[in-house]
Amino acid sequence: MVFCAFAFLLGLIFGSFLNVCIYRIPEGKSLLYPPSSCPECGESIKWYDNIPVISYLILRGRCRSCGERISPIYPAVELLTGLLTLAVACKFGLSFDTLYYLLLTYYLIVVSFIDLKTMEVPVKLSYFTLVAGLLLSFFTNTHSFKEAVFGASFGGGVILFIIESYFVFTGKEGMGYGDANIMAVIGAFLGWEKVLLTLFLASVLGAVIGLILKKKREAQIPFGPFLSLGAIISLLFGDGIINWYLGGLTP
Repeated sequence: MVFCAFAFLLGLIFGSFLNVCIYRIPEGKSLLYPPSSCPECGESIKWYDNIPVISYLILRGRCRSCGERISPIYPAVELLTGLLTLAVACKFGLSFDTLYYLLLTYYLIVVSFIDLKTMEVPVKLSYFTLVAGLLLSFFTNTHSFKEAVFGASFGGGVILFIIESYFVFTGKEGMGYGDANIMAVIGAFLGWEKVLLTLFLASVLGAVIGLILKKKREAQIPFGPFLSLGAIISLLFGDGIINWYLGGLTP
């Protein structure tokens, strides 16, 4: 119980840092300097106004200095990070695997919100996370380095095949190459079986949301967040889903 509470609080804190990453990475700014400030008035945010979720509620979603509204995305990211940190920690316990899969989880949160904001996936972030996933696989109990390499190759390769096939048959661009980067990272951490599960879940979720947006005539959203959501589901529940599916196929 204490471990779970600590994981949730730690996740909230990391969520605050992920907000910095989401805001600054697309603009090529340093993640460490200068300190966080209001984008409207430029006033530095004091530590007591930077407490995850709580400060937003106390300030009623406004800057203390200028009164400008603060986007609800900030507390949403913090709360989401806290909840996912809690889920990963409860699944893998006090082990290296928790740290390993939190790295993947935090990457997926950052690239999803950046993709939603800019319609682009940061290449350097994907590259460094991919390399970290491959190298750190030596220390995880879930799969080997060989499986991580194959998973990364399969994850990136299957998306590239879909992209090129779609272009050949339609003459149009479908998925972006950034999605291939995301799937390569997912494959390195989760392996080839969960790459397939992730892609299936992302396709179903994307189709459902796509129909809703089409009905409401809303703008399209990128596929990266659906890949990330599919990967999170695969990470937390993938083994059970795969075993259920294979069991259902057994005569």
